[in-house]
Amino acid sequence: MAPPGGNDLAGQLAGFLREHNDELIEFRRDVHAHPEIAFSEHRTTEKIAERLTDAGLTPRLLSRGTGLWVDLGEASGPTVALRADIDALPMEDEKDVPYRSTNPEACHACGHDVHTAVVLGAGLFLASQADAGALPGRVRLIFQPAEEVAGGALEVMRDGGLNEVDRIFALHCDPRIDVGQIGLRTGPITGSCDHIQIKVSGPGGHTARPHLTVDLVYALSKIITELPAALSRRVDPRSSLSLVWGQITAGYAFNTIPDVGTAQGTIRSLDENAWHQAPDLVKALLDSVAGAYGVDAELNYKRGTPPTVNEATSIQMLHDAIDQILGEGAAVPTPQSLGGEDFSWYVESVPGALARLGTRSPGAIDEVDIHRPEFDVDERAIGYGVKVMAATTLTALWGADAH
Repeated sequence: MAPPGGNDLAGQLAGFLREHNDELIEFRRDVHAHPEIAFSEHRTTEKIAERLTDAGLTPRLLSRGTGLWVDLGEASGPTVALRADIDALPMEDEKDVPYRSTNPEACHACGHDVHTAVVLGAGLFLASQADAGALPGRVRLIFQPAEEVAGGALEVMRDGGLNEVDRIFALHCDPRIDVGQIGLRTGPITGSCDHIQIKVSGPGGHTARPHLTVDLVYALSKIITELPAALSRRVDPRSSLSLVWGQITAGYAFNTIPDVGTAQGTIRSLDENAWHQAPDLVKALLDSVAGAYGVDAELNYKRGTPPTVNEATSIQMLHDAIDQILGEGAAVPTPQSLGGEDFSWYVESVPGALARLGTRSPGAIDEVDIHRPEFDVDERAIGYGVKVMAATTLTALWGADAH
């Protein structure tokens, strides 16, 4: 079902962006120049709250002090939420641009500044629709802290930010997709991400006499090579369960067998069942390998996020809105990623979908991936994101009864 006057939605959005596009780009640049890492997003939160308040809305600050959510429209109808993450990464900004980070060891290298500007813009447009009586329900704008440490979504949910929400949507910047295109995928779109640490110990000794002690470095090397291989043979290969080490330490002298060694890494999967099975499976395999080489092994398994699984109806709503506002062909397939995303916690609780916002300038030769200190976007993506988020929200609200 389309909203009344839906054929003019494209014109209304175009008119809104003619008035507000420069403001949204400037807002994004201001946030980019003043990045704040997880649970430190005080200035960013204040800026968002000020703009929402100026629009006549009443934002609600999260109890921990950063991040907020705000409702607009009537609570008598369905509630659709739009989520933006607002935190930056702990790295230096290496771009030569006027809006380069002014905060040491903080950089918006994942596009959260763009997500923030997009949801803010979509919210301002939808607020004008509510004022005109053209919003058949309620919209909740969620500006979430701490996505990069996978804690912000749970913070929002603990504070009631997902209560009474019927459906939720989000966009994430993708430098592999051209500006003007939106990547869609039904089912898993991001993977789970867990952190594991293994500590092995045994009596140390001289490298001349490994037979009189436990050759701990050799045992650790067996664990770090055999564990990923064994793990991949114990689960359905379609789950893409992957263990990759990022840090290994052992020893302090070339001729001494150490008594302690550690290894840290991540376990990622695209399958929720495999994610649930992983801790027990890793523990059993670790005990088996460690026992074969006579070392004691401790496992510290830290849960991160489950896979983000896009619900089919929500993806269809996105597709319909994109076709209406951007034209056929603007919605493109996007592959699964093993990257983690705590939007997954929301869609475990309510139907929803995460889409990929194209940020690459068409024809660009160089492709700078996210989480790199020189990452930047084609800022035309902000306007496209506003159009898609606003149109999708209206599609979801007006089509709630039909679905």
